[in-house]
Amino acid sequence: MNQYVIFSIGFLSQILFSARLLVQWISSEKAGRVLSPLLFWQLSILASFLMMIYGVLRNDPAILFGQAVTYGVYIRNLHFQGFWRKIPKLIRILTILFPLAAIIWLTAGDKYNFRTILTNEDISPLLMTWGIASQFIFTFRFIFQWIYTERKKESLLPIGFWLISFTGSMMVLSYAIIRKDPVLFIGQVFGFVVYSRNILLWLRQKNRVNKTDSSI
Repeated sequence: MNQYVIFSIGFLSQILFSARLLVQWISSEKAGRVLSPLLFWQLSILASFLMMIYGVLRNDPAILFGQAVTYGVYIRNLHFQGFWRKIPKLIRILTILFPLAAIIWLTAGDKYNFRTILTNEDISPLLMTWGIASQFIFTFRFIFQWIYTERKKESLLPIGFWLISFTGSMMVLSYAIIRKDPVLFIGQVFGFVVYSRNILLWLRQKNRVNKTDSSI
């Protein structure tokens, strides 16, 4: 497939990822505290869908690994937001089956398959290990968020989510630079700013609560 088409899919995915962060950021700035708006999760699942396709077309296991894990977390948060059941049943089924379809694609495909991805000459074993490790840390933020949300029975974005995001973002950014992947690089640069801002908002909110408690 033409490289311009592949990068277009990747950039569209990153635009949606960046849009979700912008929505979350603006909502949180207005409220003066960290929020988890519905649109954040709606954009997340659309962006993840495109990014998995991009990962396959780029023969990049690090990208595929990260998106495969978070995909289910996005669906779960849509459930907690009360939106998942509002989606037509057929679309829900197709959404859930998409990762399975991707696996079948990679199993039966000719040019794009597990063998070509794992033997991609553009990624050395050391770089592939670093990339997967980076995606593991970056992806763990949603596992952390999922566990936290399940306990609270409410879709939330706790401080741990942003701290892990900040750390994982730095790792993925370094991978993108070495890999010379403009899609990952641009996405992480914008995200890095939002993660930092949410950490500052959380600290400000915590200080405000502490001052209120101390004055009582």
